[in-house]
Amino acid sequence: MAETPPSHLSLTESLKALGLTKYEALVYIGLLKVSGATATDIHEISGVPRASVYPVLDRLIQKNLVSVSHSTPKRFEAVPPEDGIDHLLELVESDAARARKMLSRIYRDRSSGERGDQELIWSIYGDEHIRSRLIDLLQHAECSIDTIFFGGFLREEITAALIAKSGAVPIRVVTDRWDVPLPGKISVHVKSPPESLKNLKPSSVAGGVFLIDQRRAMVVMVSGGEGPTALYSESKGFVKFFSLYWELLSSCEAVLA
Repeated sequence: MAETPPSHLSLTESLKALGLTKYEALVYIGLLKVSGATATDIHEISGVPRASVYPVLDRLIQKNLVSVSHSTPKRFEAVPPEDGIDHLLELVESDAARARKMLSRIYRDRSSGERGDQELIWSIYGDEHIRSRLIDLLQHAECSIDTIFFGGFLREEITAALIAKSGAVPIRVVTDRWDVPLPGKISVHVKSPPESLKNLKPSSVAGGVFLIDQRRAMVVMVSGGEGPTALYSESKGFVKFFSLYWELLSSCEAVLA
């Protein structure tokens, strides 16, 4: 029985990352070296135990990585790497999309009342984590969205998410500028920033308050060279405080966009 060459070890790990087992990877690599191999040949070339060769071949056939002849004895042929890897990637992407959908449903439907999580305030760090959480909140709003945001941080993503949601729920916005055509079902108030902030770069000071369904609140802060930080909570006190904050600012003199 052949031993696995060291040069194949990293390749085997790469194939395992694409969903193959160690034996499946070794058999596939072995079949690429020859044309029309029998099970005995595969055992000798790949180093996979004889008793495991046929079960492994069956799984590779199901994954469209191996074809089989109807001769006696049966002979097996590897699908060319270009087609084989493309198919593995399709399987991985399909599994990832299905897992994402199911996990998102579990995450949204989770029951946190027993642990008192609704009264906690969560800190979120990093551009991507904040972006993902905020856009998810906006996309899944069911009753209303009230927001104040200013500066350049995530402006395009926030604006796109609000426009996509227009007509589905009432949306009220207070911001320092609105750069795109205004959908008729979004109420936008444009307020000039204080004089002390007008000379600052949009990226140096930014942030916002996002109230979703009057039940959830997310506050985003960006200051100077520090990374963005966000606070998220479903606490009634937290939501009520920032709801009053939103009402106070929105009731001040404003210019309709």
